[in-house]
Amino acid sequence: MQDEWSFLRKLATRLRQEAAILILATLIAGLALIEGINTAVVFWIWMIAVIVALTRAPLIEKVEPPSPADPSPTDPEALLRTVSAGLSALDMPVLIVDREASVVAQNPAAEKAFGAFPLNAHISAKLRSPGVLDMVRETIATNAPNQIEHSERLPSERVYVVRIAPIDLPEVEIEPGAFFVLSFRDISELRHIDRMRSDFVANASHELRTPLASLRGFIETIQGPAKADLKAQQRFLGIMFDQTTRMSRLVDDLLSLSRLELKSHIAPDQKVDLVPLLGHVRDALLPLAGDLDVTINLHLPPGKVEVLGDRDELVQVFENLIENACKYGQEGKVVEVSLLNEPGQAVEVIVSDSGPGIPAEHVPRLTERFYRVNVEDSRSKKGTGLGLAIVKHILTRHRARLIVKSEVGKGTDFTVRF
Repeated sequence: MQDEWSFLRKLATRLRQEAAILILATLIAGLALIEGINTAVVFWIWMIAVIVALTRAPLIEKVEPPSPADPSPTDPEALLRTVSAGLSALDMPVLIVDREASVVAQNPAAEKAFGAFPLNAHISAKLRSPGVLDMVRETIATNAPNQIEHSERLPSERVYVVRIAPIDLPEVEIEPGAFFVLSFRDISELRHIDRMRSDFVANASHELRTPLASLRGFIETIQGPAKADLKAQQRFLGIMFDQTTRMSRLVDDLLSLSRLELKSHIAPDQKVDLVPLLGHVRDALLPLAGDLDVTINLHLPPGKVEVLGDRDELVQVFENLIENACKYGQEGKVVEVSLLNEPGQAVEVIVSDSGPGIPAEHVPRLTERFYRVNVEDSRSKKGTGLGLAIVKHILTRHRARLIVKSEVGKGTDFTVRF
């Protein structure tokens, strides 16, 4: 019975769909009968038209729209992975933390700047600044954005504007403020530029004052009392030339120091073989050593000794250390340069002299700008007071250390440890 009712419903639906064609076929059949055409022929033609109309595919089919599927809930972890993928394109360090201040995501810039944070561990496991931790706690409690200025001392001095703000995830059915973005905007270069500007003015004005006063005095003397004294003029011009040369070296060293400070946070990533490098430095300083009657002995291990570094900057480091050993330790007549590469130990370069040594109270301050153990001795040997400061900044960039050991009357050892 149900099959019959189903068939009848389909037939009724089909008749409604083809009503226009059936009515047209019936009208044509009626006109044919009026015109006197054979009734049997008209009937079979009408029947064929009805059969074709009912069995052909309909010209227009009504398509029922699909019922809307129930929206599937979005996985918070999947959404966080999508957000993290977008943050990975940023060159600014960014962390995502939850309401427990645990790190749930980080971008590669954060790993490069601070090292990898342990996931799902409290942010204090890696970031120990009390100011940053207090700011994070305050924002988690209030859901209000906040920011502070934060300084990092190691491995190099960096200054960041640290900002935290809650993020809204409308696709996820979780309470607002469940996750927070912690970003670190690096403003180190701006701070370096400000400090370099003030330091350059202060240091340059202090160090240039003496040679400029000397130049002015000699010029006034040549223009006045020594106007006709050619012998005095020649002597004064020689001193003036030395003073201008010293000022030129001073300005060059200041500019070199400024450039190093700007890139001190960028560690070199090229391999440098120290064996030929130290040989090159020794050969370049042989004329100076000959003038000072000093012998430079080089002690090198067989094979290569490679470290990550910038070759030109490392040449500058060892030239400065060996030149200082020749100048200030010339009483010992010998400068020993040793390259150590023991298995399982750090690579070390030791520059030793047998000179008068340095008093213990001066050793911690040797790498300060313009600091001199003996001002007159330094200036007489054409020192600018910036050499060891430059060495310190280069080694800081190379993530290396400068170790100074000295004993009065026995000499000084400068050790570069990579």
